[in-house]
Amino acid sequence: MKKNIWKKNVILVLIVIALAVFPLYYARGSEFGGADDQAGAVIVEIAPEYEPWFEPIIEPASGEIASLLFSLQAATGSGIVFFILGRMTAKPKAAETTVGSGALGN
Repeated sequence: MKKNIWKKNVILVLIVIALAVFPLYYARGSEFGGADDQAGAVIVEIAPEYEPWFEPIIEPASGEIASLLFSLQAATGSGIVFFILGRMTAKPKAAETTVGSGALGN
């Protein structure tokens, strides 16, 4: 039984790797820009006189630092979400074990 689960997990990991690598291989030489850059270009095209309402407080020194900050933000957010989901699923299990052990003791 454990061998089948291990085999299935390896296959799933290989599929995930293929899904991540294939687009990069297929679109090699392409420039990967963010949606912010594309939206800015469209706004300038539609309304060249447009003035932004505000400027960023801190401008990252490079694109790599901006990517790092975005990754940290995503990791922090997912950590919080999965922590809450873990707590929500652990509470019913903990309640079942305490109720079950109390009933057996009586």
